[in-house]
This record gives sequence, C-alpha cells and structure tokens, in this order.
Amino acid sequence: MTAPAPGSPEGFAALLEETTEDLYEHAPCGYLSTMPDGQIVKINATLLGWLGRDRDEVVQQVRFSDLLSVGGRIYHETHFAPLLRMQGEVRSVALDMVAADGRRIPVLVSSMMKTDRDGEPLLVRTTVFDAADRRAYERELLRARQAADRERERLQHLATTLQRTLLPPALPQVPGLEAAAYYHTAEVEEIGGDFYDLFPLEQDRWGFFLGDVCGKGSTAAVVTSLLRYTLRATAVYESDPISVLTALDAGLRGQRGEGETGWCTVLFGLLTPLDGGFRVTLASGGHPPVLVVRASGEVEALDTIGGQPVGLLAAPRFVEASTVLGPGDGLVLYTDGLTEARRADGSMIDEALPDLVAELVRLDAREMVGALAELLTSLGPGLADDAAILALTVPEGASR
Repeated sequence: MTAPAPGSPEGFAALLEETTEDLYEHAPCGYLSTMPDGQIVKINATLLGWLGRDRDEVVQQVRFSDLLSVGGRIYHETHFAPLLRMQGEVRSVALDMVAADGRRIPVLVSSMMKTDRDGEPLLVRTTVFDAADRRAYERELLRARQAADRERERLQHLATTLQRTLLPPALPQVPGLEAAAYYHTAEVEEIGGDFYDLFPLEQDRWGFFLGDVCGKGSTAAVVTSLLRYTLRATAVYESDPISVLTALDAGLRGQRGEGETGWCTVLFGLLTPLDGGFRVTLASGGHPPVLVVRASGEVEALDTIGGQPVGLLAAPRFVEASTVLGPGDGLVLYTDGLTEARRADGSMIDEALPDLVAELVRLDAREMVGALAELLTSLGPGLADDAAILALTVPEGASR
C-alpha cells in the first residue's frame, strides 16, 4: 500500500492518528510517574534517552531521587518532597540528574500529586525539561556580570586615583590662618570637575582658588590639570587676581583644540598678612560669591556680580573684590553642587546658605567644613552634582 503524500489530506489525517502513547514516549520533554514514596512506575523514552538507561533498570527499581545528583537528592528530601506533600504541586525547580555515564544533566522539574477522593496521595506525575542551554546562558550571564563588576571596580579605582592627583593631598599650614576643604564626588565612576588649592607665594603671601570645570570625565580632568598648573604658575609673576584670571583665560583658549568647549567658573584670591589678620583680594570668573563670616555673627557675600566664565567668551569680564579678615572672621568658598543641592521638600540650599553659614560663626575652618559636609551627606539623592568647599578662618586672639 502506498503511503499518503506529505501535505495531502490523507497525510494530515495520518498525523492526527498518532497515538497518545507514542506522543507520551517521544515528547520533547521527560515524563515519569512515581508512587508517593518516589518509586518510579512509569517513564518515557525521551527521559530514558537523556539518562542513557534501559526501562527495566529504572521502572520499579529506583526512586526518582536516585536519579539526582548528591546535592539534588538533599534538596529533594529537604525541600521538594515536603513542598509537594503540603501544596500538591511544585513547579520549575532547578535540579541536576545523573546519566548512566556519570554526566550531570541540568533540568527543570515540575511535579503534581494525584490523590483519591479522600485526599490521600496515589501518584506523583513529573515533567522534566532539559535546562542545559539555560544553565549555560546563566553561567555566561554570571561571568559577564562578574567581568562587568571587575571592570567597574577598576574604573572606579582609576577615577579615584586620578581625582586625587587633581586635588592637593593636604592644605599647607599658613601662619595665623586655619584652612580646611571638602570634596564630594556625585558619581564615583566619573572624574569630577571641581577643584581647589591653597599655596605659598613670595613675600609671605598666599594664593588660593576654587572652581568648577564644565563637564566630567577625562575631558574635565585634562582641563582641571591645566587650570591648576596655570593658576599656580601665573600667580608667581602676576600681582593681582584679575591679571591671573586673564592669563588663565588666554591659556585655556590657546590650549583648546578645534571643536572643544572646555571652560570653567573660578575664584582666585591672594592672602596678605596684616596685624591680627589678612587682607583678601580676589577675582571672580562667573563663580558663586564668597561668603564672609564675621566674628559678630554677620554673613556677607563679596560683590563679584558680573564676572564671566573663563575660557568661554572671546573677551570675558572679571570682577575684583577685597575684604579684611580679623580675629574670628572667615571665608567660605563653594561650588554650585552645594547651592543646587535639594532638601527632602525639593527646595534648594541656595537661598538658605547664608543663614546656614551664619550658624557656623566662631567655628574654625575644619569645624565649618565638617558641618557643611554633614549637611551635604544628609541630603542623599538631593545631592546630584559634585561639590567642593574651601574655608579659611582667622583664629580669635590671633596677632602677628
């Protein structure tokens, strides 16, 4: 008799006549049935093929748990079987079965308890899916995640190390002055653009600066390095802060390549000792104003309104201001990461900053910076940008 042609109505009818037993035996997954104690009473050809075993050596000869790895047997007895008895079914549990040649076969196992009318267990029906591809994918995913974690740690360490090279390791000791600084990086994997420094000049003078480079990462690091070097070098031969910023602007625009837009806001100042204090002369290149904290409790912002960023415009305007710090007085310099930080209610620190600084009167520089740093760290997600703080204070009773 000629077999019906594939695709013909007769051939389709022949496919429909596939027996239930054949479908069970050669299903794309493993099937087995066990007694409530786990003894196997039925198993399909698919699962026997995976295990490399004959039906006679499995049916009525072993329990389901005997086909599992050592760890699988322990889990089956302590978790799988108790859950099955309590819930009546267990779904998609990852186990390892052991083939006749010792190979471990990762599988996903689902079981369902068949009971009589009184709820007494009669039979356990189990479906087994080959999970080798899934297990390989999970291992590959784990390896990729571990590699990504290692790379992230490496980049974080590199960024932290590079960030340290862009900031002074410690502020120098200035006779008659106390100085302290704080730096917060919003993203540990990124190199921030805030910078500060305090350094000696000839004739018992001192220079200081604090600024914020536009951008982050390696580009910001290059600009920051150039700024620190140029500010320090220029301050040696320029006698006033505006001349220093003018030279910095020319140097920054001269070093910038085509298409680059590196620029910054910055405050540069000079400290000249007086009897019992210091004269402060500073210039602003578009940076938030310096706050002066008087021993009397008053807080004033030095008027540097109108100063324009360095390296951004063809002929920027810089604004100079000066003041005298006496015993108990102090200066607070900061970047916009502090003023733009938000409290839990969404309000910015900006307008409240003078009042917050007023509470720090008669504190030394280290205590001032510590209080502001504590405020910043308490904001959590409200602090979204890098922040730098530099405080300079004259001790009470100071004299020269």
